[in-house]
Amino acid sequence: MSAPLNAKIWLLLVMLSVLWGGSFFFVEVAVPELPTLTIVFLRVGIAALVLHVVMTAFGRPMKISAPLALAYLGMAILNNIVPFSLIAWGQIHISSALASVLNATTPLFTIVVAHLLTRDEKLTVRGMLGLVTGFVGVVVILSPEIGALGGGTWGQLAVLGAAISYAFAGIFGKRFARLGAGSFDAAAGQLTASAVVLAVVAAIVEEPWTLPLPSGAVWASIVGLAVLSTSLAYTIYFKILSEAGATNLLLVTFMIPVSAIVLGVAVLGETLDARQIAGTALIMMGLGIIDGRIWVRIREVWS
Repeated sequence: MSAPLNAKIWLLLVMLSVLWGGSFFFVEVAVPELPTLTIVFLRVGIAALVLHVVMTAFGRPMKISAPLALAYLGMAILNNIVPFSLIAWGQIHISSALASVLNATTPLFTIVVAHLLTRDEKLTVRGMLGLVTGFVGVVVILSPEIGALGGGTWGQLAVLGAAISYAFAGIFGKRFARLGAGSFDAAAGQLTASAVVLAVVAAIVEEPWTLPLPSGAVWASIVGLAVLSTSLAYTIYFKILSEAGATNLLLVTFMIPVSAIVLGVAVLGETLDARQIAGTALIMMGLGIIDGRIWVRIREVWS
């Protein structure tokens, strides 16, 4: 059973939703001046450095071994390199608000991946109902552009691809406990591996040293993306996970699009049209069905 939610956990959930919702805002500021891989490299590189400094200051350097190094690399690909790059590229073509909504489909894909790849997390009737409801929401958002396959459609598909990658990462990440790595080891390890890989790939593909120097606003967004939306967000994520459990942590999925949409509308002047709002509502409803607690509360009220 999930741990009860006290005021402290709710505050942490709100903070995490703002930090992760803010990542879409920071990327939206950076993409006009920096290419995709360079943005992602700076994000993971600075974040890894911050985590290593913090862990060293507390006398707890990152655990490393041959099996762990391979696990860090696998998690880096699934949880950082692929999804961060797809989201950053996708936001060249779509708004941060829409990207955050599509990214919120991660739990929908997670239950499918878990059903296929695990023995103890099979799809239930409630999960199937939530999956179908959320999928309809995605179709509603994509429907006018599916046949055209323009830039906006590819941008939306890229963010959905990131959500699928996150789903596989959630299953893959379970091996860290068996390998004796703690939560901060996993976070620092995957970010370090991501930074090493992307340093090489970004240098070959984008030659970032040949680019014009970014503006102060872009540098500020990169620092915010790395320090706030990655390093600090991971710290809060693992705090909630240890004190309230994975099920309660899922609640942040409902809150991230709200934070991202508010920032996008208030600061960047973005909008969601009626179709996108309807699709968002269906996705949130699907997540609510999967989570289950909403329906428990409704039954308690009417019983």
